[in-house]
Amino acid sequence: MSSLAFSQTEGQLKQLLQRYPKADKDRNGKLTPNEAKSFMASQRQGVPMKFRVNPGWSKNRFPENAVCYMPPSKIQNLYKRVFPKDFKPIFKVPKPNIALRIVGTGHSFMAPGYKTFPIICRAAGFEQPLRTHTGGGITGSARYKWEEENGIFDFTNKPKPKLLSAISTGSWDAMMWGPYYEDRAEYYSCWIDFCLKHNPEMEFYLSDAWPSLRQLNPPPKSEDDLNLNVFVKLDKEKDKNLKDLVEELEQKYPNKVHIIPTSDAMVLAVQAYYQGKLPEVKSINRWLSGETYSIWRDKLGHLGPGFERLEGYVFYATVYKRSPVHIEGEIPFKSIIDKKLGKLNDPSKEMDLLFRHIAWKAVINNPMSGVLDKNKDGIGD
Repeated sequence: MSSLAFSQTEGQLKQLLQRYPKADKDRNGKLTPNEAKSFMASQRQGVPMKFRVNPGWSKNRFPENAVCYMPPSKIQNLYKRVFPKDFKPIFKVPKPNIALRIVGTGHSFMAPGYKTFPIICRAAGFEQPLRTHTGGGITGSARYKWEEENGIFDFTNKPKPKLLSAISTGSWDAMMWGPYYEDRAEYYSCWIDFCLKHNPEMEFYLSDAWPSLRQLNPPPKSEDDLNLNVFVKLDKEKDKNLKDLVEELEQKYPNKVHIIPTSDAMVLAVQAYYQGKLPEVKSINRWLSGETYSIWRDKLGHLGPGFERLEGYVFYATVYKRSPVHIEGEIPFKSIIDKKLGKLNDPSKEMDLLFRHIAWKAVINNPMSGVLDKNKDGIGD
């Protein structure tokens, strides 16, 4: 987000307003250069951990204009009006022989997995139907996307039903989300209720993201301040909060909500690094070391080059209950491109294979993933 350049051209102001409606402070539907400048300055301060939540979330019912209360045909017609350039929108997907039809929200921590997950599935022998509505930081959270899709609260009269238009057709099998700060069960139960109304057999997957250096106070001054135990501790802190959330949802929706244990996988990757099993990786975090080939590339915790594969493998292992080790041959991932350095070296075959093993280990060892492998054949029981 901080890398988004500020411009006073009318076209870019309109584009910024469309992407970030909250930048329009006076809510007059037009973004001024001063509003844009103020918004960009606030975003450079980092991803907000504390924020205002509309009091409407505490009420028993959303505003009557919410898209979720509309019949499916009206939702789809609304989508066509809001997105007129999508000439042939696909809302309904025929049931595949193998694949699950998945919708999902998410932010920049989910983006790498969303990119590699379909590529992995294709290598496994099937196409992955995947319809997402994502954003950066808070704009990709489940709460934000529900408000935006429904056209409620800060988005009154500005609905964008990208997922609601599809879900309401009754032809989807699963939904995925990325977590965000101060998440509450109601931010997910609204999605679940809508999904189950139209797709009674749907199941739901919440990624647990991974530890971030922002959790440390004071922040580390160098990588000498870090070790495996630090990341294990940070992971347990995150797991506690997420466990409470998922258990609350599980009481209302038994056997429906699962964890995608990306955090466990990343901690296993840190362990492998300290054990010398990732020779291509030069440091834990580029923000501290300046090394391009690091597990993370900034203080917030965006993944370093190559680790988008690991997240995709965790998605695949959790959803399909199969070890990615069983996928034969090389997977045609796209080349890794750094904005400053250009094309980078791809992970070696050995490192890629280790990622596959780590993903499966993380999934079967997390009781909230819903995946067991008692006979250790790489296929969920």
